[in-house]
Order: sequence, then C-alpha cells, then structure tokens
Amino acid sequence: MRVSRAAVELLRAHDNGLPAAVGALSTASGIIHPPFPPELVRMSNIAADLAEKSTVARYPQVTLYCDRVSNRLKEKFRRFSGTVTLTAEARVSHINLEGIEDNSHLLADAVTEVLDANRGDWGNGMYFGGAYEVSYGPVKAGGKNFIQITKVTFDVEVSSD
Repeated sequence: MRVSRAAVELLRAHDNGLPAAVGALSTASGIIHPPFPPELVRMSNIAADLAEKSTVARYPQVTLYCDRVSNRLKEKFRRFSGTVTLTAEARVSHINLEGIEDNSHLLADAVTEVLDANRGDWGNGMYFGGAYEVSYGPVKAGGKNFIQITKVTFDVEVSSD
C-alpha cells in the first residue's frame, strides 16, 4: 500500500508530475489536451465500466493499482525483500473517434515521462529501476461515447524489516 501511495504522490506532483508532463507534451506535440488536474490520479482497481455505473467518472484520468506482490526474500533477515508490480491505467474518453488515440497515447507518454524522471530511490526501502511496459487497449464504447485505456506496468523493488 505504501508503494502505491508513493507512486500516486509522484504522479500528482504539480511541478514534475502528470499536470506538468501533460502540458509539456501537449504543447510539444500540438495535440489539444485539456489541463490535467492532480485529483484525477486515483488509487483504485475498479474496471472503467463499473466505475461509470457507480460514480460520476471524469476523463481523462489515471487509476493506479497494485497488480502483484512477490516476496523473493532476496535479503537475509528481512521480512520482505521483493517486487511490487504497479499498473497505471490512463483512461481517455471522447465524443467521437477522432483524436481519442492521440490523447490516450499522450497521457500514457506523460505517465512514462514521470516514471523516467523518478528513477532510483523513492525512500523507505523502495527503489524504481526505470523499466516499464506499455500496452494499448482498443477503443470501445464507454465514457462519453468512446473510451480507450492504456496500461503502464512497472516494478518497484522493496526491502523492509
């Protein structure tokens, strides 16, 4: 849980988090993308269609969740020394098909920019080596007519007593 919180804090940061990265990438690429408020980074593992039925969904958004925990006991005498796998889902919705993929890719690129800028020690026994995997989902019906979800999966090494 503390690894997820640390990742959410990195993504929400005004100066070097998603708000700044989305703005910079939008300007550099010429893709029109609305400003990204930090409160649209959430820690939850709720499917997009279920979230839309149970709450008022705002797009674009990034949901972050812990996908897997692996205690490999790499360090003797530690209670936990292993890997926590996190997934950041960049969710974009649009009224028509034009531009949805560009906006989805821009948001996923912003997530990877933030991760690239935060390689190394995250403190409290957490270390991010810099590797991640991006998977692009298909455009589907949902959200404000159409939705696309892009997943960025990454591992954080954790060591704790």
